[in-house]
Amino acid sequence: MSDDDEYTGSHHRPGRKGARADRRRQSKGRMEALSDGVFAVAITLLALDLAIPLTHRTSSDLIGALLREWPGYLAYLVSFATIGVIWLGHSGMTEYLDRVDPVFQRLNLLLLLFVCVLPFTTGLLSEFINEKGEDAERVATVTYGVMLLLCSVQLSVVWRYAVKAKLVEPNLDDDEITLLSSRLTPGLGGYVILILLGLVYPKAAVFGYLIVAVLLLLPFRVPGIGRAARRERRAARRR
Repeated sequence: MSDDDEYTGSHHRPGRKGARADRRRQSKGRMEALSDGVFAVAITLLALDLAIPLTHRTSSDLIGALLREWPGYLAYLVSFATIGVIWLGHSGMTEYLDRVDPVFQRLNLLLLLFVCVLPFTTGLLSEFINEKGEDAERVATVTYGVMLLLCSVQLSVVWRYAVKAKLVEPNLDDDEITLLSSRLTPGLGGYVILILLGLVYPKAAVFGYLIVAVLLLLPFRVPGIGRAARRERRAARRR
């Protein structure tokens, strides 16, 4: 092989690797863009279920009319907090992904499907949580809880698949992966207990959903994962 051939060959191989890496980053970027858009739309749709009370007594007792709409406000708070928790978990997960594959993309789409259904179950809950018919109240509460559980389970499934398929950045150590896995499995046991509680005390279960979401919104820090660690990962990725 001539010097020219050696020179040409030595430059083609890294070029192909670089092109593949660029395609992987582009695919990951498009997935993140789609996911963020779906989360944003789902959170926006929640506000559409906040009804303005319009009755013959509204003008004379607006404060009372607003207070009577408390089921809608409660359902909105729970859903907003829950979607926020799922988005934070999803955002944290993608921060430590090196690449995505077709299976991961489909699992992520299933997660987005569940997130998109949350505004519907929120409207169902706000409509029937204060109904005199206990059966409707129970059905709405349990349906809502099941959807919260599905969102949480699917977020955990997506992350655990990424770890098993080695899609995460290679310089993440086992302690970081374990901690992230525990944080990306939010409130599964709590949701199961609250769903069962909803069969007996629907209103108590809804307040329980809110408490779980608020607790999961509390910030956490993964030791060793900060700006310096992120800079180190980016530098290693470029090499």
